[in-house]
Amino acid sequence: MSRTSRATRASADAAATAWALAARSGDRHAAEHFVRALHNDVLCYVVHLSGDPQTAHDLTQDTFARAFGSLHRFEGRASARTWLLSIARRAVADSFRYAAARPRLADTPDWQTAVERTQPRDVPGFEDGVALLDLLAALPDERREAFVLTQIVGLSYEEAAGFTGCPVGTVRSRVSRARAALERQLLEAEAPAVLAA
Repeated sequence: MSRTSRATRASADAAATAWALAARSGDRHAAEHFVRALHNDVLCYVVHLSGDPQTAHDLTQDTFARAFGSLHRFEGRASARTWLLSIARRAVADSFRYAAARPRLADTPDWQTAVERTQPRDVPGFEDGVALLDLLAALPDERREAFVLTQIVGLSYEEAAGFTGCPVGTVRSRVSRARAALERQLLEAEAPAVLAA
């Protein structure tokens, strides 16, 4: 990450943290800015943690609901982004636990085909998004999390290390290995197309 992007990120984090602290005092305008500033980061993180774009918006809303419910305890010791992503992580984990405890039954014999038929397929970038999710899903959990936090959400390696509770070097190693695995998967996926041509 360049110095300019680090400075921009630090400035954005400081602003989001200031808005969170102001929202804690009841400032509705600050609360709106807080949500706008961090909504996309939370959504991206939740999509990649859950692997389910269909429920990502619900989990993002749950994250912000939890955040506003505990905003009175937020003191700004960590950035609002880091604090919010830790809440998102718990929201996704709770949704997994809930789904495992209460499995849902489909009323159609072939529920997977029924779900696939309802998915939008003519949206620009849809296939690329599905391919990226498939590639990321193949990564081990700790590598996927480090990659998503640093390369998609945009946290620095230091922030990701603080967030995941592991050393910076470990985060760097996980991201490097994730990149290598993704590159290898892409080359393997493209090989049949090159041979066919």
